[in-house]
Amino acid sequence: NSNARTFDYQGGDVGYIPPSYGHYVENTGNTTLHYLEILKTDKFQDVSLNQWLALTPPALVQAHLDVSDETISHFSKTKPIIVGQ
Repeated sequence: NSNARTFDYQGGDVGYIPPSYGHYVENTGNTTLHYLEILKTDKFQDVSLNQWLALTPPALVQAHLDVSDETISHFSKTKPIIVGQ
């Protein structure tokens, strides 16, 4: 059994994500989001859930997430590069 949580932040808020917890940030407002991530490590590693699922055997993804072959076919084996403005 797993849990997911959503937090709504306002300007000036600070959030904390425990080490090794998967997370993502989405700006749902209409103003610019300034996001600073601080890590206590000597290297940063980005993991794309889309890429990870695409590289996992489809039978495992279907068994655990109950998704269709069509959905799996849309997963990308390459990670997109995201560049802010």
